[in-house]
Amino acid sequence: MSGGSLDVVGTGIRAVAQVTAEARRRIEAADLVLYATDTVTARWIERLNPRAESLDRLYAPGEPRRVTYERTVARILEAVRQGRRVCAAYYGHPGVFVYATHASLRLARAEGYSARMLPAVSASDSLFADLGVDPGHRGCQSHEATDFLSHHTVFDPAVPLILWQVGIIGDWGYGGRPNRTGRRMLLEKLLPAYGPEHEVVLYQAAQYAACPFLVARFPLRRLEAVPGDPYCTLCVPPTGTSRPDRGVAARLGLTLPEE
Repeated sequence: MSGGSLDVVGTGIRAVAQVTAEARRRIEAADLVLYATDTVTARWIERLNPRAESLDRLYAPGEPRRVTYERTVARILEAVRQGRRVCAAYYGHPGVFVYATHASLRLARAEGYSARMLPAVSASDSLFADLGVDPGHRGCQSHEATDFLSHHTVFDPAVPLILWQVGIIGDWGYGGRPNRTGRRMLLEKLLPAYGPEHEVVLYQAAQYAACPFLVARFPLRRLEAVPGDPYCTLCVPPTGTSRPDRGVAARLGLTLPEE
């Protein structure tokens, strides 16, 4: 099908500073830019391409997120079906914690339109850099906090654990209300595996280049009491080490060090 197309780009975590050259070109060339970003990046996009429209008007406090997501998908596809070259620009990485981008791409491709997503700096990239976590060293476990609690999630204490949005556990809207009950339930799930004195980290990436990232280190037992932004992240460092499988190592021709 000729005509409309969809490019989905991310603007990174630190306003404007982390937009890639490729993403900028897509924003500039679009017939219409639909964006959901921070205020500074939004103004930058509008200067870069006057044919820009904020998706914020589709968000309503207290409304179930799924309703907002579907409304956003409908707006994006509406523009593509009109034959426009559409660029959807989102804060962070456009494929991380963003239902609407994936749904829009699936629908656009199913209808025969050209549709692609470009990678961008995500919150996890910022966390790896700021906290010195190397996911290639011992692996990495990453979960949205509400999902982690509401399922029988199996996790390994010997591998770093990252829990996103620990301040709004159980909140399916956009109120951003701190949830002490959620923190208490999370503490109950983690204590048996790590113990009360295990040090954990509450983290929030810097949104602007001139600002530092925020970090609070404290024993796990204080999880309920330590304040933090509703969208902050909990990083739980590993305790102990994973058990080596010497049989598998031997079959691979490897010699593991003695414990």
